[in-house]
Amino acid sequence: MAWTPATFALFCGIFAAMGLLTILEIRRPGGDERRGILGLTTTRGDRLFISLLGTAYIFLAWLGLVGQPVWAPLGISVAWIGFCFWKA
Repeated sequence: MAWTPATFALFCGIFAAMGLLTILEIRRPGGDERRGILGLTTTRGDRLFISLLGTAYIFLAWLGLVGQPVWAPLGISVAWIGFCFWKA
């Protein structure tokens, strides 16, 4: 795997999200379960997992169809993460 600035930013974002969720879970335990647009009852951790899984597919599809650079899928992934935490 090539460590480009975009992949570094992606992994920094993943670890920052995990750290933020850890802090939120310590401050407000329980995970705030809610029913989202996908019809699933999810917690914060579930929504993080769904968003990271989607992010992986977005990057794989982009690399398979377009190739480099990977700044565009990074932006799409951030939008996907926002959507997952807002609606999913």
